[in-house]
Amino acid sequence: MSSRRVGSVVLIVAVVATGGVLAAWKHSALQNANAAASNQPEPVETVQAAAVEEREYKPVTTAIGTVVATRSISVRNELPGTVRQVTLEPGQVVERGTVLVALDVAVEQAELKALEAQAELAETQFARVTKLSEQRAVSTEEVDSTRAARDVALAQIARTKATIDRKTIRAPFRALVGISDVHPGQYLSEGTYLTSLQGVDESVYVDFAVAQQVAAGLRSGDKIQVLTASATPVAATIVATDARVDPTTRNASVRAKVLDARLAPPPGASVRVQVPAGIARLAVAIPASALRKGPGGDFVFVVAQDKDSKARAQQRPVQVEALAGDEVVIRDGLVAGEQVATSGSFKLRDAVLVSVIPQPESVAANSGAAAPVAL
Repeated sequence: MSSRRVGSVVLIVAVVATGGVLAAWKHSALQNANAAASNQPEPVETVQAAAVEEREYKPVTTAIGTVVATRSISVRNELPGTVRQVTLEPGQVVERGTVLVALDVAVEQAELKALEAQAELAETQFARVTKLSEQRAVSTEEVDSTRAARDVALAQIARTKATIDRKTIRAPFRALVGISDVHPGQYLSEGTYLTSLQGVDESVYVDFAVAQQVAAGLRSGDKIQVLTASATPVAATIVATDARVDPTTRNASVRAKVLDARLAPPPGASVRVQVPAGIARLAVAIPASALRKGPGGDFVFVVAQDKDSKARAQQRPVQVEALAGDEVVIRDGLVAGEQVATSGSFKLRDAVLVSVIPQPESVAANSGAAAPVAL
């Protein structure tokens, strides 16, 4: 055997021996680590928990509505003419009968004076003929002719006065004046838009559209909630549902009434409306902080006792019905009386040991005031 072959054998034996020593050391280290781990206490996650409670829940749907004044018109002139007087001040509240725009009526007033003179002459002639008729000095036909001439003259006066009145545009009700661009001396053709008037009333309407299935369950007098920029919803009462369903959208128009107009935005503003969409029923609710979202959908961690009477977290999928303030209405997955992790649930995993700490006392409770009840 050559010296080269002997060297190779020695090298191989050394490598194998070294590997065996390392393997034995690694195995011993793993055994020591497992033994140390088995002696370590199981980690415990600290959370707050809340009981799953049963609530009376009435399904609602949300629609987009528009605030509408109880009385609203676009002001236009019926007859053409030149503007003589303008009292349109945007944003001003005007009373019923206030002159908004007056057109020039100099020609009509001159015609009125001429017609009044003709009517006076016709009245005198009729009176004279009537006296002669009593003496049988004139025929009945002549009496009728003079009476007709008088009546025609009076009718012409009434027509001219009506023309003058139609050239003076007045507010038909107490209203808020919109933006206007009308000035004295301006010529207005027939039907020119002058401004808009929004009635200043104690109440306003809210018009919205809902699906035909929802509209079928609505009745006059039902209560709805109007959501505005204010934190507090505004109550409204349904006054009418359109008898016709839109064939394109399959939606029906509904009108509700807000009794206090001061609580609603100005006419034309957009608002959200919460409308009842079914009958009330019992459902379970949990705090919103207990709901978690994952790739598989919504879930919660239920705190339950294991066989050793230790509290553990159990991940459970749930189906959400709706959000109700600070609570979540659950359609399926929980029953009343169960405990769900709330604050701190983000750090939980399935089957982990948990320690439930009490809910912190609120400032209201510390001061002796009663805490508000959600939902």
